[in-house]
Amino acid sequence: MSEVIAKIQRVSRASLAHAETLTREWLPQGSRQGSEWVARNVARGDRASGSFGVSLVSGKWNDFADRSAHGGDLVSLYSYLHGCRQVDAAMAIDRRLGLGVFRWGAAPAAAQPTPSLASEAAHRQRLEAHAAERENARQEAASRAQAAWAAAKPAPSTHPYLMSRGVPAYGLRQCRRGWLLVPLLAGGELVNLQWITPNGKKRFLKGGQVQGAHAALGEPVAGGRLFVCEGWATGATLYRLTGDPVVCAMNAGNLRAVAETMRGVLNGSLDLVIAGDDDRQTAGNPGRQAANDAALAVGAMVLYPKWPEGCPDDLTDFNDLYRWHRARLDEAARADSGQAGSVGGGHE
Repeated sequence: MSEVIAKIQRVSRASLAHAETLTREWLPQGSRQGSEWVARNVARGDRASGSFGVSLVSGKWNDFADRSAHGGDLVSLYSYLHGCRQVDAAMAIDRRLGLGVFRWGAAPAAAQPTPSLASEAAHRQRLEAHAAERENARQEAASRAQAAWAAAKPAPSTHPYLMSRGVPAYGLRQCRRGWLLVPLLAGGELVNLQWITPNGKKRFLKGGQVQGAHAALGEPVAGGRLFVCEGWATGATLYRLTGDPVVCAMNAGNLRAVAETMRGVLNGSLDLVIAGDDDRQTAGNPGRQAANDAALAVGAMVLYPKWPEGCPDDLTDFNDLYRWHRARLDEAARADSGQAGSVGGGHE
C-alpha cells in the first residue's frame, strides 16, 4: 500500500508541470486568472464560473459554493470530477501524460521519465509570466474604466433596466450607447466596470479585476450595519428599503473575499450582514452555500429572502421578492380602483 501511495504522490508532483493543460481538458469552460484556473463546477451542474478555482502552482482546488468540495492536488481533483478512487485518478493522469510511474506492460518507466526539476522550474516561470500579464491587463482595464467613467453622464432612473428592477440609479452613469456603468472598487480605487444593457445583459471590462472588487451604495459608519450581497440590483433594493450601506460582490464566488475586506473597515467595528441569494432550483443551492461560507469566515450574520406562500419558485434574491410584492400591490390597487369605479357608476 505504501508503494501505491508513493506512486500517487509522484504523479501528483509531476502533474503540476502540466497543470494548465490538464485543467483546460477537465474544465474546458473556464479561463486562467493569474495563477488560477477559474471555471464552472461541472460536478454539480454549476451555471456560471466564478466559485470554482484551481491553483496552477500547487494544484489545490476549492469550490466556494460547496464547503465539501476541496482538495490539495490535481489527483484529488480528477478523482472528484470523475467520481473515482485516488489511485485510479493517478493512473489516468499517468497514462495521459506518459509519466511511466505505473507500468502498463509496454516501454519501461525509464523510457518515459517524469518531468525534471528544470522543466518544473520552467513551468513556474511561465506561470509567473502569465501572472505578470494578468496584472498588466488589470492595470489597463482600470485605466479604461476610469476613462469611460469620466466620459459618462449620470444615469436617469428611467433607464429601462432600472425601471424593470424598480430601483433608482443611485449614482450609476450611462454611456452614449445607453448602457449603465456600475463602478467596481478595490483598495478605494476604480478598477473595473460592469456594463448593463437596457435589456439586462451584463459584462465586465476584459482583463479587469473582479475577484475582491465590489460596488458600493452608501457610506459605512463606525459601529453601523453593512450589507454584503451579490448583484447590484439586489444591493440597490436593500439600500432603498433599509437605508443601510451595501457592498455588492457581483457574484457568489466573490462574497467571501469582499466580506473579508469589509471586516477590516473602520477598525472592524461594522455589523456585517451577508444578504445571500437563494438558488432554490439549482443543485446544492450555491447562493446559500457561498453566503453561509462568507458569513462563517468573517463572523457575520446571514439573511435570505423569506418567500411567501404562492411566490414563484424561480425567484432567487431580494430584488426578485421586492418586485413580486410590488406587482401584487399594484394588482390590488387596480382591483380596488375598478371596484370604486363600479360603485360610483351605480349611483349616477
